[in-house]
Amino acid sequence: MSLSKTEEQLMEILWKHNNAFTKEIMESYDDPIPANSTVLTLLKRMQDKGYVGYRMYGNSRRYYPLVDKKEYFEKHVNNLIKDFFDGSPLQFASFFTKSTNLSQDELLELKEIIDNEVLKKIK
Repeated sequence: MSLSKTEEQLMEILWKHNNAFTKEIMESYDDPIPANSTVLTLLKRMQDKGYVGYRMYGNSRRYYPLVDKKEYFEKHVNNLIKDFFDGSPLQFASFFTKSTNLSQDELLELKEIIDNEVLKKIK
């Protein structure tokens, strides 16, 4: 189950802080700051989806992510590849390199990354 854009924004805050009380979360938002009740509703939905946990400190909850940021985005990208590129990472990479405005330096850096991954597979 994926997150909505507003839930992803809240997850970014939790990933940044690693754990935070509601007050700290609210202070991390840029304007316009959502209502406290909205953030609490989002946190509850994210708990139900298995993305957020909390620990009680007196009457206060300290929230923390249950899903690693890298893991979340890897799954997101893999679903994108599955849904839009017939499950082919090669088609995705081709589309990405042709459809984005990468500079020559960025393309060379990408080539170096690919070359290093090839070397890892050979070993």
